[in-house]
Amino acid sequence: MRILAIDYGDARTGLASCDAYESIASPVGTIAEWNRDKLAAKIAEKAKELGSELIVMGLPVNMDGSQGERAQKCREFGAIIADITGLEVVFRDERVTTVQAIGILNEANVRGKKRKAVIDAVAACVILQDYLDALQIAEKAVSRFALVMKEQIKGVNRDERDEAGQLNHRMEQNGR
Repeated sequence: MRILAIDYGDARTGLASCDAYESIASPVGTIAEWNRDKLAAKIAEKAKELGSELIVMGLPVNMDGSQGERAQKCREFGAIIADITGLEVVFRDERVTTVQAIGILNEANVRGKKRKAVIDAVAACVILQDYLDALQIAEKAVSRFALVMKEQIKGVNRDERDEAGQLNHRMEQNGR
């Protein structure tokens, strides 16, 4: 599934997308737009262009886990994006994503104006990769659970067969 991630900002909004296998997030770019409606239209256009089927939006949660005014703005903007695109918008905790993005850009020796131009897209990439990693962990957990349940069911069926066989054997011995 193609997923578009959004790191929403008042002046610049970063976008990232993933491959069809939902394994690797890549930066798409940054949109510099102050007008919320124009920004939403540009994001909807990009989502359509990329064939996105889901949108993951960073949610600025405070370090204590509470949600403030900025989180409310993001939720409102997410509702606008959902209405315009017809796609589900999933919110993802974006605490420390900018710090992670800065670390990534430091490692790549990206500084100054170049950093300012890409940091929001890299932050969107971090948000999306975090989401993808969580999906993979959840899928592995579900697979393991299904395997355990299958083995338990096999064990129950084996026990039931053993009990039925013992009952049949006793009935045959008793001439029934």
